[in-house]
Formats: sequence, structure tokens, C-alpha cells
Amino acid sequence: MPNRSEADEVSKAVFFDRDGTLNVDIAYLHRPEDFVWIDGAQEAIKYVNSKGYLAILVTNQSGVGRGYYPETDIKNVYNWMNRELAKIGAHLDALFYCPHHPQAKLAEYRKVCSCRKPATGMVDAACAEYEIDRSKSYFVGDSDSDMECAARAGVTGIKYTNGNLLSCVKEIIR
Repeated sequence: MPNRSEADEVSKAVFFDRDGTLNVDIAYLHRPEDFVWIDGAQEAIKYVNSKGYLAILVTNQSGVGRGYYPETDIKNVYNWMNRELAKIGAHLDALFYCPHHPQAKLAEYRKVCSCRKPATGMVDAACAEYEIDRSKSYFVGDSDSDMECAARAGVTGIKYTNGNLLSCVKEIIR
């Protein structure tokens, strides 16, 4: 649980999509050595940290269900991201991911679930765990699915299309 003063009853958060928002989207990224940060992404996370928002990663990872890589690879990339972010004094507070897909190769992941974006399960789980005020929170993503998830979850969507992610985030969060 993040540190909060006793006066703070709820948290505010910025939910970040991963592929195409924080890193260059390559098919089924699951190794740190293939990860390339989007321009300004690390600084955007640091900015969010400095403004008192939780920085929460929410990402669909159907590559697990398709049998391309194990769930441990998602966690390894997340941990690597936080090690890289620590070098500039930034951090992600939490990881929520969906390994499911309706046509997944692996039966245990083959289902229609409530966590795969645009469904809101990952945002809902984070809001419950961290007592997040949705009305003070944002979702930064690059896809229509991300924006649909934001709208359904009751958080403000920020669509990243290109350029410097820090500039995009600063336009909304002051």
C-alpha cells in the first residue's frame, strides 16, 4: 500500500497502458532486451509520481494465453521497468494484467473475462485495492479499447497518439 497521510482518505491514479503507450509496440513483447521506451514515457511517470498520483500499469497480455510466454515474463518486464525508472527517481506503483483471450491456445486462459480491456476489471481491482477516487484519476493509452475502458471505468481517458508522452500528460495533469 502506498504511503498516505492520515488526511488522505482516497488516492488518485494514472493508469498507463503499456504497449504503444510506454514502449514501442512490438508483437508480444515479453523480454526486457526488446523494450524501447516511448519518448518522454519515463519522465511522464516521474511527473505523475511528483504530482501525488499512483502510477499503475494495466495491460492486456494475451501472449500468455496464446502460449508465447509465461506470466513470469510479464512480471520480469515490469520489474525491469521499475529498475530503469528508479535511475531517474520514478516508479510504477502496481501492475495489473490480463493473460486471457477468448481464442487462447491454452485452455486455462481461454475465456471471456472481466479484466481484458475494454472491460474494466483491472481498473476496478486497482481502485478497490488502493482506494482510488475515479473522479480524480486518468487513463493514458493509445487505443480505442483503452479509451473505452477509461469511459466504462469512470476515469478520464487521455489518448496518446505520438510525440513526447510527458507533453501529453502535462497537458491534462497540472
